[in-house]
Amino acid sequence: MKKNIAVFLDRDGTINEEVGYLDSPDKLKVIPNAYEAIRLINLSGMKALVITNQAGVAKGFFTEEFVNLTNERLQADLLRMGASIDKFYYCPHHPTEGIGIYLRECSCRKPAPGMLLCAAQELNIDLKRSYLIGDRFRDMEAGKKVGVRGILVKTGFGQGLLQDDGPDEATPEGEPDFIAADILEAVQWILKDRK
Repeated sequence: MKKNIAVFLDRDGTINEEVGYLDSPDKLKVIPNAYEAIRLINLSGMKALVITNQAGVAKGFFTEEFVNLTNERLQADLLRMGASIDKFYYCPHHPTEGIGIYLRECSCRKPAPGMLLCAAQELNIDLKRSYLIGDRFRDMEAGKKVGVRGILVKTGFGQGLLQDDGPDEATPEGEPDFIAADILEAVQWILKDRK
């Protein structure tokens, strides 16, 4: 069976505006170019997959149900504009801050590649031919660990990282393959890179 190619997308700061902890539906604001970008992924035949750390669950700011409702709302918004996400993956854990079952080291919280590996198994994805778009060096690192090419966007935390005042520190493992203004420029680069 032919393997699928995926574009893994960080959610907050990449598809929608970075607002700290997205703990209210009113805070969900899609970055305008994200509609066209995700539509282009859909038209290309690649899978559009969200992989997002949601430590707000561990910290008690919101529930897993809220994360799922937010993802459903995002999907509905995208569908209205002719785009869609094939599947959402999220990590609710945090290694040092949290409550109950959510306070733990895990293999899914980026920069660990667990969400990518899970998607690859569930959706028959060729990781070596796939891409990841995100606004953090830890997104790039998660991709590199499994051979996925990474594109850092300047939206969300991206611009701050490039100016050395973002939340992540640059590491060789977190080096992006390309830096894009936003998700649309990232997808356009991917489409050229595939030719």
